[in-house]
Amino acid sequence: MTVDVSRRVLLYGSSIILESIGASLRRSDRLEVTACESPNEDLRLLDSLQPDILLFDSEATQAEALFPFLESHPSMLLIGVSPDVNVVRVWSSRQLREISLEGLVGVITSERHESV
Repeated sequence: MTVDVSRRVLLYGSSIILESIGASLRRSDRLEVTACESPNEDLRLLDSLQPDILLFDSEATQAEALFPFLESHPSMLLIGVSPDVNVVRVWSSRQLREISLEGLVGVITSERHESV
């Protein structure tokens, strides 16, 4: 029996927080989680995977460098995790919302991105 993947998540970077979040997300059979560390890989992975979510460590990555991905993939969520202050920032087509780390799983697994 094959399980339908409901969300494709791309982890951008190699920080400990992303590795930890990625390990938790990989336990769900409804998520396809892929890691990307190299800037040269980014465009190829985005085009081939068509991720629903691009998740990054906002302490290790400058968010503004990732905004062009929202322009070319407007339905994608861009999620920055800031482990030092327990804040998650979610961008969706130029809108920003802050949530706690506990709310992260709810955002990733929600069926509709419009509520973000």
